[in-house]
Order: sequence, then C-alpha cells, then structure tokens
Amino acid sequence: MVRDYLIIGAGPAGLQLAASLERDGRDYVVLERGSGPGTFFTRYPRHRQLISINKVNTGYSDPELNLRMDWNSLLSDDPELLFTKYSEEYFPRAEELVRYLADFADRTGVRVEYGTDVVRISRGDGADGAEGLFTVRAADGRTWQARRIVVATGVSRLNEPPIPGVELAERYDTFDPEPASFTGQRVLIVGKGNSAFETADSLMAKAAVIHVAGPHSLKMAWKTHFVGHLRAVNNNFLDSYQLKSQNAVLDGTVENIEKTADGRFRVVFRYARTVERLRELEYDRIILCAGFRFDADVFDESCRPALVIDDRFPEQTSAYESVNVPGLYFAGTLTQQRDFKKGTNGFIHGFRYGVRALRRVLDARYHDAPWPGRPLTAAPEAIADAIVARVNRSSALWQQFGVLGDVVAVDGDRALYQEEVPLAYVTDGGLGPAAHRFVVDLEYGPDHDHVDPFDVTVPRVTENDVEHAEDSSYLHPVVRHYRDGVLAGTHHLAENLENEWDIPTVHQQPLAAFVKESLG
Repeated sequence: MVRDYLIIGAGPAGLQLAASLERDGRDYVVLERGSGPGTFFTRYPRHRQLISINKVNTGYSDPELNLRMDWNSLLSDDPELLFTKYSEEYFPRAEELVRYLADFADRTGVRVEYGTDVVRISRGDGADGAEGLFTVRAADGRTWQARRIVVATGVSRLNEPPIPGVELAERYDTFDPEPASFTGQRVLIVGKGNSAFETADSLMAKAAVIHVAGPHSLKMAWKTHFVGHLRAVNNNFLDSYQLKSQNAVLDGTVENIEKTADGRFRVVFRYARTVERLRELEYDRIILCAGFRFDADVFDESCRPALVIDDRFPEQTSAYESVNVPGLYFAGTLTQQRDFKKGTNGFIHGFRYGVRALRRVLDARYHDAPWPGRPLTAAPEAIADAIVARVNRSSALWQQFGVLGDVVAVDGDRALYQEEVPLAYVTDGGLGPAAHRFVVDLEYGPDHDHVDPFDVTVPRVTENDVEHAEDSSYLHPVVRHYRDGVLAGTHHLAENLENEWDIPTVHQQPLAAFVKESLG
C-alpha cells in the first residue's frame, strides 16, 4: 500500500509528529532502527546526565507556563504525559528520558515498526512530469512506498574533521568513558562543545593533563543564549584551567596526528592567535568530540537532499522541506539548519513546537486545512490585548524565540489571530496575502551576545523603559507590521525582569497606539 507519510526515526520528534497524526486519523507509519523509541538516548550523552532543564517547582499553576521551564516533555493532551512526573532532578538522567519516551509511544498509540534499519530511500518518476512515490527499503528486504517522507533521525553520525591521522583518535560514540582507565595520562580532547567538556569534567580526577582544543574561541550559553554552547553544568573544567591545575583550553587547529614508537601520539597543533604558529604536543590518549552530522548515505541520487554547513545538515525551506526534493521534510534536531547556533530547533524544548508547525504546514498543503486561527475584533485595543495576553503565557514563543511568532491578519473590520507560525514562513507568503499583518515574537537584542550579563558597569536599558525599548538586550516582545507583505513598522515592548509585559501604560497602551497608527 502507498502511505501518505513515512516517518523515519522514533525519537522525540518522530513520536511528536506521529502522535498528532494518530490523533487525527492520518495515514502514516514510523520506521525505527532500534528496538524501542529514543534509541539515541540509550547511549548519549555518554556520561548519562542530560543538560536539558527539568524544573518541577515553578510556582505556576498554568501548565502552559510550566512548559517554559520543562525542556523534556513532548506536547500532548494528556496531563500525565509530562517528563516532570518522571524525575525531580534539575538535570535528569538519560535513562529517565528513555522511559518517558517509551510511555509516550505506548499511551499515544503511535504506529512504529521497530527493528527496521532503513538502508535506501529512492524516488521514481511520476506521470506527466509529476514527482513520483518515495520507496524506502530496509536491511531485511522489506519495502514501503509513500507520497511524502519526514526524516526525524537526528544528527546520527559522528562529525569527523578532515585531520590527517584522525582515525587514530578514540571516538566519543565508542570510547570507554570509565575514568579509571585514564589514570595518570595526558589526554587531548578534540572539540569544544558540551560533549567535549562533559568528557573533560569526568576525567579530571584521574587524568594527569587534559587539553581541550578547537579552532574557535569558547562561547558560553549564558552569554550567547544558545543552549548548545557550553553550559555551566559542564564547565568545571574551566575552573581547573584558570587555577593552573594542569588542564588547558587551546584555541587552534589540530594539523596532524601520528602514533609514536612508544605507543603515544604526536600532535602538530596550530595556535589561532599567537606568534608560535606550530607546536608539537604529545599525549597518551586522544578523544574525538567534534559533534554530530546528518547521515545522507541512505538517499540515492533520485532524491538526495542538498546539504549545508559543511554538509552537516540538510538544507530546508521555511516549511521544513528539502530545497531540492519536494515532499521530503525534516523534523527534530535536523531543523536546526534554520536557526543554526542561534535558536532552539536542535533541542526538544524547541523542536516540539517546530513539529507542531510542520504538522500545520502539511495540513494546509495536503489536507485542505488552513493554519488554525480565531476571529478577533479589529480594534487596536483588542489586537494589543490579544498580543500581550499571548506573550505573557505562550511557551512556544518563549522557547522558539526569533523563530516562531503569532500573526494577526487585518482586513477591514475583521481580524484573524494565528499562533506559532515560523517567521520565515510568514514572510515567504506561506499564509497567503493580507492587507495588514502584525507579527509578534520574542527576541534578544541584536548585540546581546556581545554584552556581559554580569557586568553591572555596562550601561543598559532599565526595566519597563518605554522610550528605549528598542535598545533592549534581554528577551522582550517585538511586533512588526506588514502592509501587503512589506515590512512597514516595528514596535518593541519594554523588557521586564519577571518577563511580565502587562503594565497598561508601559505595554498595552503604546502597542495599541502603534497598531492604530499602522492601520491608518
């Protein structure tokens, strides 16, 4: 039989999409290589502690606000299917997430064929020049056909930099993480992400010397607001470096790795910003922790997606569709290509909303179901009140800052409020024409990653400062007005310490005035 949808991968994104398709009776099946859902998390992170926040005690009674501090739950109508009911640890164990995903799959009734190792995806030619059906073949010879495919496999292949001799290094995905085997040794860790520092932290008590090396300066998540940059939970190693405890962070590139006669490793290293251009260093062990990449080898030439960012990710449109293979969509961590190292599409608390947006795109394109919306009085005060109510409660706009926005379309005396639309999808015309559109999202200031948030001497916008709201560095709502699809004006709501933008004279009234002026 020909399916409407084949979902490849039963990780969090695949389950999220499958659950919504199952709820609405759509035609789909999920193909998963592992024996159960969430196979990735049965092995990663190698040291088993997640860095996704699990804040159980928020002080809120509103479940929507609670999702702002819950980075592991998937979206469902079942109040019991929340990860916060599985662990009270702020940084929980990976095993708990695997258990949660198994329960989510069971209780939502998603249709998954486990033990299905997809080895080839191809596409035939359709009639009269139309795109043909996708064919998916598994290692055991079984095949499936579908009109559309959604790849939710994540970045499943270890990223290997093109370093001569890199094959001599131990790999993050296969090395033995037991610290005792590193006792008294000199260790080089190639990479500067969380996997590298997670590994370095775990080895500090046993290794004699640890160097963490990478070509770019270290970026801290608390400064850039990109949660994939180094997190505080993994940065104890920095303390040992700055306090001269035989550990170091090296800025530069590994040029070559060779094995010496005594079984050690000689590394040629090029510093990034010193007079000493090349230096030879020796180590007992080298561990490659340079992140992960998309595995495109399963696609044949009939439907091989274009790749970007050093071929690490499939290139996508604002509808999460391959730019060169119509009908091939992506969900989950693969969609971070759209906001690479800026937003949260690479993480559950971000892509769970991206998956919901993808589902709405699919409904509009293939099931004659336009993006859901609710009617609204076109009065400026009503529009302002609706926007303020949403930015004070929405978890999607909070988690997908700078990526998803709410949209108010105005035509005459009628208005339509549509939630959680990808900003680029709006500007690409995905919602169709409108005389006026107001698009609201949450954003940090354009130079927020250059401001030290702990430096109290740096001049900054004060709380509830209406006159200088556009200069805010911290997270705050931004409303843009589009007239016939063209940006016509921008209004910033003043930032607030408690992220409560509901002071009438500071937030609602200036916004209502902006809406009134925009509508003429």
